[in-house]
Amino acid sequence: MSSASVRGGVPLPAAPTPLSRPTADAPGDPTHPVQALARADLPPRAPGRRRASHAAGFWFVAVAFTVLMAFGTAPTPLWPLYEARDHFGATTVTVAYASMVVGAAGAFLGLGHLSDRLGRRRIIVPALLVGILASVVLIVWRDLPGLIAGRVLNGVGLGLMASTATTYLHDLYHAVRPDRTGSVLPGVVATAANLGGLASGPLVAGAVAEWLPAPLITAQVIFTLAMAVCLALVLCTPETVDLELPAARPSSRFALRPGGRRAFGAAGALGAFAFAILGLISSLGASVLHGSLHTDSHLVVGLAAFLMFGSAAAAQLVLGRLPLPRLLTVGAVVFPVGLVLCAVALQHPALWLYLVAVSLSGAGSGLLFKGGVERAGAVAEPASRAGVLAMFFVVAYLGMGLPSVLFSIALRYFAVQNAMIGFATVLSCGAVVSVVVALRDGAPGPGQLPARSAHPS
Repeated sequence: MSSASVRGGVPLPAAPTPLSRPTADAPGDPTHPVQALARADLPPRAPGRRRASHAAGFWFVAVAFTVLMAFGTAPTPLWPLYEARDHFGATTVTVAYASMVVGAAGAFLGLGHLSDRLGRRRIIVPALLVGILASVVLIVWRDLPGLIAGRVLNGVGLGLMASTATTYLHDLYHAVRPDRTGSVLPGVVATAANLGGLASGPLVAGAVAEWLPAPLITAQVIFTLAMAVCLALVLCTPETVDLELPAARPSSRFALRPGGRRAFGAAGALGAFAFAILGLISSLGASVLHGSLHTDSHLVVGLAAFLMFGSAAAAQLVLGRLPLPRLLTVGAVVFPVGLVLCAVALQHPALWLYLVAVSLSGAGSGLLFKGGVERAGAVAEPASRAGVLAMFFVVAYLGMGLPSVLFSIALRYFAVQNAMIGFATVLSCGAVVSVVVALRDGAPGPGQLPARSAHPS
């Protein structure tokens, strides 16, 4: 998003985008004036380990981004197995799910900006190491405290990756193609890696649970090996931040343009409402399918989550260049339609309708979330854009965790069909009101509300 989040689209934030500088050890054109000047000013350096090219590193980082995001949502079809193993119910499932949100939010706020000072690779590598540690904890510590600890670590790794990888992708691409500063390719790849990873995790885990033995262990082993391979690839990727040059002065944490409080509140609400349905299906989708649609297939549970996140990514990629008012208007129509169909699919059980419903609600969620990110960035003071967007994502992630916990509590007193009707009503009304406030709140000023998104996601 000048912050990479606007470029990468997703439901996750990216670190502020400082001036990225080619490193002395990075391969490149030695005749380029900037490279030549950097080499002239810096003392000779001992040869280091062999690095891949920037072009290869671009795809290495994209794969690592995808794998770690997939690891974050992989438990979606596995929650019933954890329930049976550790003897807990739906509310505990949502708490375990929300523990990942807590870890991610802490990483977004406290650690994501460090890549500007320490380097991109020095944040991506710990992100993968923390992800591997989380997987090992989930393998060896087989009870509820171990599950929660593993999910918190999972969230920390995910937050570090998401706050850095999108910026890293832009840096690597522009090191290869310095003449294509306006290219949308890095943003498209970042969106595909981010939301595509979130979509593929449940599908992979669902297939493991359906066809392979000991799925709770097997799924973790598969993701551990995949993250280890990604770690080796990232270690070969060139750095894009010159650590020998002085770091930029840190920006203020949170400052809005005059009169921007209400617009920021509306943007945060958009993020929270958009994420609420993603969190519900990710945590309680298996229980809903089993209880109302009488579907025990782990693969179907994974497929539902895959369609939801995949539709969010597709909507951002296809419609992301619409003017912001039209983008939010389309989201405000598609999102409630999907939620209403979710409620109908549970009242009159039909699996095909449920899959259509989660796809539509996911698409609407993706559009609302993108609009919220753009609106929050537009009302931020330029010097504190990263801090404002970090706070936006904290609000959005509260929306991912808290409503799911409340929904699980409501299931103690209401049938799932009635709870879904109430949930759909609250989210639909809240999203529509937030869109109206976001669009009505004053005329765009300098640097605010661009007439057209610069990137498709």
